[in-house]
Amino acid sequence: DDTMKINTRGSNLEVTEAIADYINKKISKLDKYFENPEEFTASVLIKTNRNSEIVEVTIPIRKVILRAEESSDDLYKSIDLVSEKLERQIRKNKTRLNRKTQEISFVFPIMDEEVEEEKGSIIKRKQIDMKPMNEEEAILQMNLIGHDFFLFENADTNTPSVIYKRKDGNYGIIEFK
Repeated sequence: DDTMKINTRGSNLEVTEAIADYINKKISKLDKYFENPEEFTASVLIKTNRNSEIVEVTIPIRKVILRAEESSDDLYKSIDLVSEKLERQIRKNKTRLNRKTQEISFVFPIMDEEVEEEKGSIIKRKQIDMKPMNEEEAILQMNLIGHDFFLFENADTNTPSVIYKRKDGNYGIIEFK
């Protein structure tokens, strides 16, 4: 069976067969972009938060991870939105994806409408002195400069680390080994 594997789980809600079928139908539309879709697994997480139905999809593909999250007041609408978002990500970044993941080739079927490819280029380059500091100081420093991420040397672990602000208002840390 040459389709992508799809693992769906619900956080505080039950994934009914109807929901699972709908997700499989929508996410398997992405199969056409992969030469060997059966080599990949999409992890789908469904959550309910007050009156929001949130759908989060993560697809690790060797060196990169495709990830999208969408929410709306209707679960099926959220599923539609997240699958469209993933398709846009793949199409918009096709050159970068093919370069980054040379071992897999993405297949781009001829589409009716041509998609404008992202033309972002590096316009600024900075060199920084990494000063050892703890995570609290790094959060403060990041907030002071008004960025949503900050690179620093973690004084507690002596490793270069990146602290970043998450959509939910909390922080994440990436540590380099």
